[in-house]
Amino acid sequence: MREPDSFPKVSLGIFPTPIHRLENISRLLGTNVLIKRDDLTGLGLGGNKTRKLEYLLADAKKQGAEIVFTTGGAQSNHAMLTAAAAGKLGMKPILILKKRGVTERLGNQLLEHLMGTDVRFVDTDDYADIYAEMDRVGKELGRPYYKIPCGGSNALGSLGYVECAREIRDQGIPVDHLICAEGSGGTMAGLALGAKLYLPDTKVYGMMVDTDPFDQITPALMREAAALLEADLTISASDFTLRDMCGPGYAIASKAGNDAVALMAEQEGIFLDPVYTGKAFAGLLEMAAEGRFGAEETVLFLHSGGAGGLFAVKM
Repeated sequence: MREPDSFPKVSLGIFPTPIHRLENISRLLGTNVLIKRDDLTGLGLGGNKTRKLEYLLADAKKQGAEIVFTTGGAQSNHAMLTAAAAGKLGMKPILILKKRGVTERLGNQLLEHLMGTDVRFVDTDDYADIYAEMDRVGKELGRPYYKIPCGGSNALGSLGYVECAREIRDQGIPVDHLICAEGSGGTMAGLALGAKLYLPDTKVYGMMVDTDPFDQITPALMREAAALLEADLTISASDFTLRDMCGPGYAIASKAGNDAVALMAEQEGIFLDPVYTGKAFAGLLEMAAEGRFGAEETVLFLHSGGAGGLFAVKM
């Protein structure tokens, strides 16, 4: 089997990210709750996309790309971080975003403006239209280009979170339950695959913040990433647990998510966002209330970032 870091990477982040105990939350919930600070990865305002982009942009450079396209909603954390990373590496980022959500110069749109990013909106709900527009613009500009899917969620990008699971193992803290937001699939797929390889006693949970069929998307990405690693594994949906935390809809704040954001801020001085990590932490709180975690067990919450969106989404 190949190790994830045997693939070409560019250096974008500050790793390993710290793990520490949430003292007040642990006391309130009656279990040992830790947090993995992937909001502190260093690029932009931090976040989980940095790990994926180290692999994806290495591939872009290998292919000679001068332009990097990606997509998402108007307040996409992934799109903002892709712009930051591509610019740092001397490539021109062009964001072809869905005209959905807050398009004003707030949150991630403000950050993209500060970076001088070329941002274009397409009024569609179909990513096929977005990728076709990338090809049209790329051919019009006549320069080599590279397309990164929404969330950086393909097999290569997922290797960033296979590597994160190995990093958690190497940090030497036994973890019974590992929880993250699931918004496009790549982070969850990488963690679930990484747990099979490096954390076999850890249960992995994806808190779904969108309505996509993640019971199909996640194992498919896991299989593709395992194939890259030449890992002989049997993968199925039983390798992880999903929980629906979408609430009123993707990128629409929920009461449970907002309450979770407030609780984390009040008790620990750590800021989550209402679209991803707030809803994911709300799922952790619900599971604790249901008695899913033992008093002696350790729960690790992955803080996947998203601070930029906090200043754009109405709560």
